[in-house]
Amino acid sequence: MRLAVILFSVLRIAQGQESGMTLVEAAKQQIGVTIYYDGSYRKLAYPGGDVPLERGVCTDVLIRAYRKIGIDLQVLVHRDMVNHWSAYPNPWRTKGPDRNIDHRRVPNLARFFARYGETLPISRDAAAFRAGDIVTWMLPGGLPHIGIVSDIKGDSGAPAIVHNIGNGTRIEDHLFSYKITGHFRYSPRA
Repeated sequence: MRLAVILFSVLRIAQGQESGMTLVEAAKQQIGVTIYYDGSYRKLAYPGGDVPLERGVCTDVLIRAYRKIGIDLQVLVHRDMVNHWSAYPNPWRTKGPDRNIDHRRVPNLARFFARYGETLPISRDAAAFRAGDIVTWMLPGGLPHIGIVSDIKGDSGAPAIVHNIGNGTRIEDHLFSYKITGHFRYSPRA
């Protein structure tokens, strides 16, 4: 039993939990590492599967940041979709959950955060957003997008966003650049 506690502590340290790493810090570590936007479908390991670190999409910023603090959204979203398939949107007309891609889709993450996190009002007031909040947008052309509110203010006075909108992971002053469709806080207890 004692060995299990020690191993769990070592694992938490390795994942950043003991060091007090925040979601925002974990997301910012991807800047300059994930340099390409690549939304191609890939077969992933399970659990803990990921696309190559230099590549990714907006959802990968969240997936990697949450993993760094010990939360595997691939597993959590997949398990929830297996158990509650009808609770999730299915514009792709798939016949069932796919652990390779479901956690990498903005509508699925938004639904998961709505089900298990705190859903906050959509606001144009920058003060309503705090570091670590999750925001979803609808981009021109009907493309959903997701990012993490940072601890840095942009030139507009609003918090900057850590996201990948096409040129790799960056921190940019884009909170109010697009139509906000969701605002969440998700920090489950260990």
